[in-house]
Amino acid sequence: MTTRTGLERVGMRENGVNASKTDPADKLHAYRALIKSRQTLLLLATGMAGYLSARPQSASWTDVLSLSLSLFAAISGTTALNMVLDCDIDARMERTAGRPIPAGVLSPTEATLFGAALISFGLATAFWADVVFGAVFAAGVLFDLLVYTLWLKRRSPWSIVFGGIAGGMPILAGRALGTGKVDGLGLLLALSVLTWIPAHIMPLSMKYADDYRRAGVPTWPTVHGFDSARRFIAVANGLRIVALVWAGWLLRICPSSLALLGLLGTVMLGLSMWSIGRPSSRLNDVLFKSASLHMLGSMILITLGALL
Repeated sequence: MTTRTGLERVGMRENGVNASKTDPADKLHAYRALIKSRQTLLLLATGMAGYLSARPQSASWTDVLSLSLSLFAAISGTTALNMVLDCDIDARMERTAGRPIPAGVLSPTEATLFGAALISFGLATAFWADVVFGAVFAAGVLFDLLVYTLWLKRRSPWSIVFGGIAGGMPILAGRALGTGKVDGLGLLLALSVLTWIPAHIMPLSMKYADDYRRAGVPTWPTVHGFDSARRFIAVANGLRIVALVWAGWLLRICPSSLALLGLLGTVMLGLSMWSIGRPSSRLNDVLFKSASLHMLGSMILITLGALL
């Protein structure tokens, strides 16, 4: 097997690839790394919350299965194609140099075919389940690949907002599957995901600011400064509380779930406000890790609150 640098081996371990294994095992682990399964499952959870909150008492197991398969496949495929489109950037960043394509475990062609097959299967399943569901989710895939990745990511720090729009599409699609249409409540739920994106992305782009500068990617912290990024996160977290609590109230979720929803949001807002007053790399890491837990907890509360 081809000898790899220490940096590649470190990066491969971080992304689920073990360079000490035989080539077939490397390939298998590389394909798994290509889909970022944790991120994919988190977005799948938002789509499930959108559907179950729309049909808490009349959910169809066929719909649940179709939603799970279509979202997981299409989100995974989109992530894989993003890695293909960004492989030159990844190769210039220490954090990402060990990903499957820049590390040489997978070729761009292999990753493209893999991603395209997953997207095709996912969208075909989505349209089979419901035309509106499929159309909303297809729009999200196209928005992510064309608007966010190809057009804005290398040009503007505002790409984070448009990436957030794509991130909000799974929950909007799930809601559309449950109601048969795109409604105001679905858009409000999508807004709650969009406003989550800054707390998920910006702490990482602050931690690896030198990497992004080296790769020539204009992130908010590198263009407008860390203080501006921290204020951006705090404003986004404040808007997220409003969006989540308002959505929960409109969904008539149980009072305890609604209260916990507000409490979780307040904790995140408090952390982001604290980071403005007393910034530190440790608090930055806490914000990043807490963001995903907050998203997952919010989706669970919305779903259970609607079911109870």
